[in-house]
Amino acid sequence: MAFIKKSPDAAPAAEPLDTQRSSERDFAGLIEQLDDADPATRRWAARDLLVYPASTAALVARLKREDDRSVREFILTSLTRLGDEIAVAGLVEWLRSEDAVMRNEAIEAMKALPDEVAPIMGGLLSDPDPDVRIMAVNVLESLRHPHVEDWLIDVIDNDSVINVCGTAVDLLGEVGSPAARASLLRLRERFPGEPYIKFATDLALKRIGEA
Repeated sequence: MAFIKKSPDAAPAAEPLDTQRSSERDFAGLIEQLDDADPATRRWAARDLLVYPASTAALVARLKREDDRSVREFILTSLTRLGDEIAVAGLVEWLRSEDAVMRNEAIEAMKALPDEVAPIMGGLLSDPDPDVRIMAVNVLESLRHPHVEDWLIDVIDNDSVINVCGTAVDLLGEVGSPAARASLLRLRERFPGEPYIKFATDLALKRIGEA
């Protein structure tokens, strides 16, 4: 599922009208249609609310209880295009879902919001839940931000969970520079009996030219 952030005031691409779009298309009408029994009506409402920046709270609320995946895709696309603090907070909450599909949807959506997600990345990478920390590293994979390497180095310097560190090392092998060398060596010393950590750090060092 691809999310493309666009200007909130950009009109959605033209699509043919159908019976599901014959009712009121104003803000109040669209908000009401988010709770319609027909998934098609909910999809159109989520799409058309893109032109209303004030709709993010309603979209987040609908996302929490939406069980139709296609409707969730429309909601997530609108949220990433709107991209305000309410939208980001909703995506973070979605990241904590017990459903793996929903977590992956949140990760993909957050990857499309580098500037909006960056201010909360430190908190996500220090979250008490190691699964959330791993998912935050996964978000960093496509987060084109100048602090990505710094965040990853901080993870391998301070996180006590092997799986979190391993995920960060894997990404450092792709985006890291010689600045990560000392931290990679320290990590290998912290977990001397972990074969994967040794393998991953060796590979990362080789890729950054510091083996």
